[in-house]
Amino acid sequence: MQTPETEAAIRTALTLDATRWQYLTGVPDESVVSPDAWHHDFALLSRPGNDAIQLALFSDYATNPPLHEYLRTIRPPVLAVWGKGDEIFGPDGARAFAEDVPDAEIHLLEGGHFLLESAGDEVAELIHSFLDRLEQRSE
Repeated sequence: MQTPETEAAIRTALTLDATRWQYLTGVPDESVVSPDAWHHDFALLSRPGNDAIQLALFSDYATNPPLHEYLRTIRPPVLAVWGKGDEIFGPDGARAFAEDVPDAEIHLLEGGHFLLESAGDEVAELIHSFLDRLEQRSE
């Protein structure tokens, strides 16, 4: 449940500095991340009324029972590609998929929260390989 104190803390995440931090923290070479990324993101975060949406999303991040129930029941193929340096959803967030789907494919790469900004080619390669294996299994 949000309180005025927790809401104030969450609002600090909606600043330009916090948005920049999300893009750069955990990235081995910050020069590969364009400043356009966090400036564009911040412009969208700053739209009127968006703060209320973000506050609601933050309050729901702690648990996601419907997702976990779906994963445990259906056991779909799971590929989790995660930044080792992601301080928002740390590597344990990726490993948690294996608790619901034991054969989940988990990859922890050098990078942060927005892994596609710094390791997009590597992520794309893992996705293509994963999808190719799924296609071969279905033939």
